Amino acid sequence: MSRGPVEWPTRDLLAHRASTTPDATAVIDADADESWTYVEFDARIDAVTERLEEVVYGPDDRLGVLLDTRVAFAEIYFAAMRRGVTVVPLNVRETAAELESKVRRTDLDALVCESETEGLAVDVADCPVVSVDEPGREGVDSLRPDPERTAGANVDPVPLERDQTHLLMFTSGTSGEPKIVRLTVGNLVSSATASAFRLGVTPDDRWLCCLPMYHMGGLAPVVRSTLYGTTVVIQRSFDPESTAHVIEEYDITGVSLVPTMCKRLLDAGWSPPDSLRFVLLGGAPATTELLERCREAGVPVSPTYGMTETASQIATAMPDETARYEGTVGRPLVSTDVTVVDESGDPVPTGEAGELVVSGPTVTPGYLSEVATEAAFGERGLHTGDIGYRDDGGRLWILNRRSDRIVTGGENVDPGEVLETLRNYPGVEEAAVVGLEDPEWGERVAALVVPEGGDIDADVATESIDLEALLAHCDDRLAGFKRPKTIGVADALPRTASGTVDREAVRQRLLENGIGLT
Repeated sequence: MSRGPVEWPTRDLLAHRASTTPDATAVIDADADESWTYVEFDARIDAVTERLEEVVYGPDDRLGVLLDTRVAFAEIYFAAMRRGVTVVPLNVRETAAELESKVRRTDLDALVCESETEGLAVDVADCPVVSVDEPGREGVDSLRPDPERTAGANVDPVPLERDQTHLLMFTSGTSGEPKIVRLTVGNLVSSATASAFRLGVTPDDRWLCCLPMYHMGGLAPVVRSTLYGTTVVIQRSFDPESTAHVIEEYDITGVSLVPTMCKRLLDAGWSPPDSLRFVLLGGAPATTELLERCREAGVPVSPTYGMTETASQIATAMPDETARYEGTVGRPLVSTDVTVVDESGDPVPTGEAGELVVSGPTVTPGYLSEVATEAAFGERGLHTGDIGYRDDGGRLWILNRRSDRIVTGGENVDPGEVLETLRNYPGVEEAAVVGLEDPEWGERVAALVVPEGGDIDADVATESIDLEALLAHCDDRLAGFKRPKTIGVADALPRTASGTVDREAVRQRLLENGIGLT
């Protein structure tokens, strides 16, 4: 009698891998020059899991992680997977006000921090706080692995189901409040599998992780390397000189970067080693100039289009394709279907622009909010809000980013959130927020503000607002990458005939008269 297909994975990915290739190198800490085999790393996860069970217990629990990129992040992640706990990565660059909202909306059962974020964690959490470092505050317990406990720990992994929510990740929305994306174990495994078919996998692969692990682009290499049985090399923070050294020293074969990082490497005179097979370039569009520089320097760059909602990649162009069809993000990955539709939701002909709708096993089952889920999904799948087209060869070309979102240094900024902060300043009556092209960061956040009172002469408009006080107001409420880097002051916002803000006119005014800030 047939029992039907076996759902896989049946337990956490690291436990599977440690039993299959125990002696292969799992993780390298590039900052400390330490490494662990899969069986050694598995033992560390058991020890962390035992400590973690003091604050979270199983699939109904949610664990916030307020850590920057480091090996301890990977330990917490796999320990949570081992017990079926839902992981909620939090952005360490955000302010207390921003994090308080996220902690409240996700109803965390515990929050993991490090020494650098301990004070912030204590300020925002209404749940137990534990640290991967030696705690410095009363009431904060330590999760640091005890060598004696590591040797004796033996935790049985809980069974996992493919449709079980495993991650809750935040993404910017059009309303100004970040949406909470549900990602399942099945989403992550499907994404890793599809990526492997596109990029390839070799036994000697070493994927460098130097992106923030609280973003999908930084977490994906850790998950994928474990599934493949290859090595992930973790560098705590990107720096052109040190990252170039790590790529050379550790025979890196693949690395995920945002365009700003790649540009900085090239500016520092970096030449890729023979070991490097691919540079997965995402988070923001790559300029023609950058792609040309990559080709001249022999950088095997693969521009990619992806979303948090799809557990990373949707489409990826390989280096030879990038050279022949500059600007494309390539064809969709295996098992990922992309439909280009018009405003009525009907497919458009090849070459015609429309909204991209994505379906397949990598696509989230929905947001934590049912209302947001219903608004985003249609009969053909997830409506991305991105405008693009497909050419005769099936390659995708992205024309506009969704909802006027600003992407600065690989970080997404929702203009609505910045707008609300500016409007709450006592001296501002109206404001408009746009992204301006920036050679360093891809885009920079820019704002045109109208002082209270109106009818202000353009020659004295700038003097009517205390810009230092306005920026201090922003600093208290926004992460640094969200704060306006260019500000202009006007007596009124330019509007279209229908009365809506003319964003292109706003951009032009800021380019002509905006004040650059540091």
